[in-house]
Amino acid sequence: MRLSTALLIAGLSRAAAFTPASLSTNVAHKSALSVASVRPETSSPAASDDWSPESWTNAVAKQMPIYEDQEELAGAVKELEKVAPLVFAGEVRSLHEKLARVSQGQGFVLMGGDCAESFKEFHVNHIRDTFRVIMQMSLVMTFGSAMPVVKIGRMAGQFAKPRSEPNEVIDGVSLPSYRGDNVNQEEFTPEARRNDPNLMVKAYYQSAQTLNILRAFSTGGFADISRLHAWNLDFVEDTAEGSRYRKLASKVDESLRFMKAIGIDTSSPEFTSVDFYTAHECLLLPYEQALTRQDSTTGKWYDCSSHMLWVGERTRDLDGAHLEFTRGIGNPLGVKVSDKCTPDELIRIINTMNPQNIPGKLSIIVRMGAEKLRKNLPELIRAVQREGKAVVWISDPVHGNTRKTDGGFKTRDFDNVRAELRAFFDVHDEMGSHPGGVHVEMTGEDVTECTGGVSSVTDESLKERYNTACDPRLNGSQALELAFLISERMRLRTGLPSL
Repeated sequence: MRLSTALLIAGLSRAAAFTPASLSTNVAHKSALSVASVRPETSSPAASDDWSPESWTNAVAKQMPIYEDQEELAGAVKELEKVAPLVFAGEVRSLHEKLARVSQGQGFVLMGGDCAESFKEFHVNHIRDTFRVIMQMSLVMTFGSAMPVVKIGRMAGQFAKPRSEPNEVIDGVSLPSYRGDNVNQEEFTPEARRNDPNLMVKAYYQSAQTLNILRAFSTGGFADISRLHAWNLDFVEDTAEGSRYRKLASKVDESLRFMKAIGIDTSSPEFTSVDFYTAHECLLLPYEQALTRQDSTTGKWYDCSSHMLWVGERTRDLDGAHLEFTRGIGNPLGVKVSDKCTPDELIRIINTMNPQNIPGKLSIIVRMGAEKLRKNLPELIRAVQREGKAVVWISDPVHGNTRKTDGGFKTRDFDNVRAELRAFFDVHDEMGSHPGGVHVEMTGEDVTECTGGVSSVTDESLKERYNTACDPRLNGSQALELAFLISERMRLRTGLPSL
């Protein structure tokens, strides 16, 4: 189902399919809007009998903020349980179907967006520019690989971040670590660093605005393939990758003219709109629980905060709260793994998150660094193949390549990102498996946060436009360069000539 402006927050027709998790009485009834207002007595087919949206509270929850006022937390959760879903079951199922095809080698996943969204940087232009870069990257990959690209934005919910330490110490003063704008604030003061549950509500309403903007861009003409030249960002225009993109766009234009000449209607939705989905890390469980709804048509539970969620490397414990929560929802899921993950552990994670082995349900997002990936990924793939598990293999080539400069900036070298991506493709070629996607932290802004690439950012120039509040992001030209590298590698796999 396409993201459509008919699915804005005001659109209640399909909101009728969900029941807030916390509402329960002995008598089920429906309102005039056909919204089930209670939880049914029967168990959901999406989960085992001992699962509920709240069952995660019986497990150990890592990386969770400590709220000093439990009544305030309960009030925020209660408010979120009453709001409209951000996404809908039909959209989630549409993404699941596409990921199922990818798991069978019939597509490629592009996941991209900010390290962490923030309240102060929220602006329609920022969303538009990130959307433009993703559209550019997708066009390059689709044209180059001759296979569909599933577009997923790290947007409309990617606020919370895991931290290495629960507290931060500056000049002898210890305060809670900054965990993202939906938990606390970045300023180093007791007031700002207080974990405030009401920020979850604020994050919901910003996510709703972001989704409305994305739906407008994806169906309102901006994504029309005839506008592909307009997707080029101004600061990318004059770079080598910008020139390369213009040449590719001209080839697509020529193809479109040919299609029109033989009578193909290029004004149909297939040419003028795109399917665009959202994903974020499943980290702040009270927020995810509050937005979990039950589909009245299937009985399945869906986390309606996003189309897809992933569990991070630091929270994927087999007996942990995050796996307990995600095992019961119908959304497509991801799990990040590093070189610390053993083959046996991975199989147990897969059995927990996708016990029925449904194609497209689970993506394995690999983040290791090139050298460790070449050493460890083959054993993981071999175990998955041996057990007959259906997964989507996705490369996260950025998180395993973070370093700190002498000047104190966290950065990532583009050469290392490229090396890990190359290793990912090499290993899959050796194993006969399908490299199913890429997951990158990037932005449409002209930032200087990652070194190298055609933008020639150096350690010395990082300070010029280092805007991130969290981890360093690829800028538009670096992201586009990565897309061309992936495209060329996919062409090599399929025997097509170089672009």
